Amino acid sequence: MEFKFDMEANKEKLQKLDKFIEKRKTKKGALMEVLHEAQHMFGYLPIEVQQKISKGLGIPLAEVYGVVTFYAQFTLIPKGQYEIGVCLGTACYVKGSQKVVDVISEDLDLAVGSTTKDGKFSLTATRCIGACGLAPVMTINEDVYGRLQPDEVKDIINKYKTGELPIVED
Repeated sequence: MEFKFDMEANKEKLQKLDKFIEKRKTKKGALMEVLHEAQHMFGYLPIEVQQKISKGLGIPLAEVYGVVTFYAQFTLIPKGQYEIGVCLGTACYVKGSQKVVDVISEDLDLAVGSTTKDGKFSLTATRCIGACGLAPVMTINEDVYGRLQPDEVKDIINKYKTGELPIVED
């Protein structure tokens, strides 16, 4: 799925980014700080934002793109309202996490590393999240689901589709 970045709708954010870049452009190693701030502002780093950073910092676009695509914390596509992560670390994989990914992909018509057309869900294959005792593990935003069976996954996803999430009391 292709996302079109709207320059006009993001005019204020782009101006804030310009100011952020201006304050840091002479600082050694400013690229990472600017990329983090830009991703925080926009939710992702489309080519238009990368071009602005390139020009503002006087760094070749190829270098900016290289850093963005090298580090996993940066993304070229907007994340969904619900970010689904399925651990594919060794323990989870052995316990069937690939089947969990397959169910999600089929149910949402969503490839790993992409976002649904309505912007509601994105799917990421993650590495170990440190919950090996709960393998296989899936996260949806901050919610963690462990010891998953593939036939449970659709029901969990449906709660997010319909907004029928449990109320957590403190």
